[in-house]
Amino acid sequence: MKALGIWVASRLGLLLVTLMGVSWLVGTGDYLARWKQWDASLFVTIATYGYAGDPAAAHDPGLPAFFPGMPAILRLVHLVVSDWALCGLLISLVAGGVAAMALARLAEFEGGSGTAAVLAMILFPTAVFLAAGYSEALFLALAIPAWLAARRRQWAAAALLAAGASAVRITGLFLAIALIVEFALSRPRWRDLPWLAVPFVPLIAYSWYLHGRTGDWLAWKHAQEAGWGREMVWPWEAWRTTWNSAMGADDFAVAFRMEIAGAVVAVVTLGWLLVRRRWSEFVYCGLQAGALLLSAYYLSVPRSLLLWFPLWVLLARLSTRWIIAYGLLLGPLMVLNTLRFLTGAWAG
Repeated sequence: MKALGIWVASRLGLLLVTLMGVSWLVGTGDYLARWKQWDASLFVTIATYGYAGDPAAAHDPGLPAFFPGMPAILRLVHLVVSDWALCGLLISLVAGGVAAMALARLAEFEGGSGTAAVLAMILFPTAVFLAAGYSEALFLALAIPAWLAARRRQWAAAALLAAGASAVRITGLFLAIALIVEFALSRPRWRDLPWLAVPFVPLIAYSWYLHGRTGDWLAWKHAQEAGWGREMVWPWEAWRTTWNSAMGADDFAVAFRMEIAGAVVAVVTLGWLLVRRRWSEFVYCGLQAGALLLSAYYLSVPRSLLLWFPLWVLLARLSTRWIIAYGLLLGPLMVLNTLRFLTGAWAG
């Protein structure tokens, strides 16, 4: 319950800061509408019109890149809440509370401080995406309990929760593969093995649905390429493109500098996991890193780090004194990045 208290207090603090900050930066206006930026708006489009998109707007080839879990929950909440932006905020509020409590329990199970793990997550510079109507909080609300169940060798619960996570983001595929590694490294009861196929079912079902619409089994992947240019390239090419983009003077150059910083954190974390021989967590994070760092350019690397719950668990095992320095250093960046998001800037 302490983790939930920290989560609620952080949301109240963020509400106060953003109410004042948005008024100061952009003047009066619809505060809720400021939260419907970028992907949050695309989730609403899918929830409203489906993957065909708004018939009154230009066709968006990137919509199938978003898995159906978040739009489906949005549509359900909208049955009782009329404002779409508020629907997204409420989903992330509730899901984030679940994720925070599960993270604290996982950190304590691994011998660390649950409080430190939660603070590390919510003070991370891109933590605005745990508040906005994005899918990060919903994914973590399913993925972290799934991992905790796996660590407790409760494979049926782990598989069912991971299946829910797979319906929310493609990251669920990496979680499903990591669960197989965790199972193999444990002393498994082989009768539990069939459960590990369950997390792949949502991906197969979604691919089957998209094939019925488009004739393409990998339409979700090709949508990422069409919408954001996420084509696979050599790692040095991705680095060079991102580095050159970060050298500009516009606002997107700032965003690309954040991407480079995120990539450095990702590589350091992977090295840390290897040194500690956390093989299944390395697989989970490493597959994500590969997908991000072998793309045509770095995109959403800092935001994706929010999903690296093994990082928060590793930090939670350090001395609790570090959290003060961590908060003083990264907390202001989190607030600044939240205000950037609400003013329409790309924030990670």
